[in-house]
Amino acid sequence: MRIQDLAQLSTRMFKTNPLRTWLTILGMGVGTGAVVVLVGLGFGLQQIILEQIVFGETLLSLGVSSTGAQGLSLTPETVVEFEKNPAVLDAAPLARFPALITYKGLTGNVFVQGVEPPYLRYAGVTATEGTVFEEADAGDTNSIMISPATLKLFGIADEDVKAFIGQKVTLKLLVPADDGTDNVNEIVIDKEYIVRGVTKEQGVLNVMMMLPELRNYVGIEEYERIQVRVDSNQNLPIVEAKLIEDGYRVTALSKTVEQASKIFQGIQVVLATFGGIALIVSAIGMFNTMTVTLLERTKEIGIMRTIGASPNDVKYLFVSESVVVGFLGGVTGILMGVVLGLSVNLLLNIVAGQFGGQSVKLFSFPFNFLAFITIFSAAVGYLTGIFPARRASTLNPLDAIRYE
Repeated sequence: MRIQDLAQLSTRMFKTNPLRTWLTILGMGVGTGAVVVLVGLGFGLQQIILEQIVFGETLLSLGVSSTGAQGLSLTPETVVEFEKNPAVLDAAPLARFPALITYKGLTGNVFVQGVEPPYLRYAGVTATEGTVFEEADAGDTNSIMISPATLKLFGIADEDVKAFIGQKVTLKLLVPADDGTDNVNEIVIDKEYIVRGVTKEQGVLNVMMMLPELRNYVGIEEYERIQVRVDSNQNLPIVEAKLIEDGYRVTALSKTVEQASKIFQGIQVVLATFGGIALIVSAIGMFNTMTVTLLERTKEIGIMRTIGASPNDVKYLFVSESVVVGFLGGVTGILMGVVLGLSVNLLLNIVAGQFGGQSVKLFSFPFNFLAFITIFSAAVGYLTGIFPARRASTLNPLDAIRYE
């Protein structure tokens, strides 16, 4: 049988039984749409979480801190030592001191962190409002970044965060005394700092300034943390193993991303399983339709066989019909699922905009996933049609013609 004849005969059902054919496609579409929506929800949740992580250099950096064992400490000499490793491109330190921050007569306890722009890139520090320090701001002596928790000290509501950019605050450093006691020296910084940005770091009372500016008021002999930038992904575990062997505590954001991805893959499998139940029900309905079609067309099959059609021609005809129905059911399900997901995203963003929240994409539909669903739906159509097709190809032509 020629391919064009097969294509014409396999789509004849849209003319002979249009209502039943489209209802079968719709049923298949509902099952497929359930899979698309639920798995799209899993992709959306994964994207929401991973968007909070800055990729690029962040994934190629290691956070190094001292364990306190073996007398290890992070000093300027340690930074130089780290940079001697051929696989290390850069090492950016962070110094931290307790401090008091004052805004319009209100004072609260915070930690002042002295950093350099590379540290912010390697650690993935970004701003929800305002701007972060960049390379050109290395000599900035007048501005700072603060965390959202610091704003809570002054009763700043979430909707007023943007308006806080440009406000002025004063700082007072609390430095341990050199006499070996628990006494603390207060170092008053006689100037006002302008808030240039609010970071995404939740739950921490931090104020960030440029490290050279912090050195103007306090001697820094030891760092709190060093971000080590590795040259390639292949060298990342090698450098990490070396640092751990030397006694340092090391954290890698790449492992966090990997673990999060595995968790969300599990979530997607669970959601796909629930959607698969609806797809199985739809496939059963499609199988029943193809079986009924076989019974209705038994006489037609007998006539086709007597005029020269081979058993394989009959089998290919039924299989192609089921594949067409499965494919169209998949396309219909994708359209239903994507439209529903995008509608929910739009509704959530409208509500979030009215209440001053951030827009989110709760549903995400990668093209590769949609392409897989289309192929998978056609495969389901093939599987549901193969049994009726084989049964039709084995019918005796004379018995089929006499069938009523």
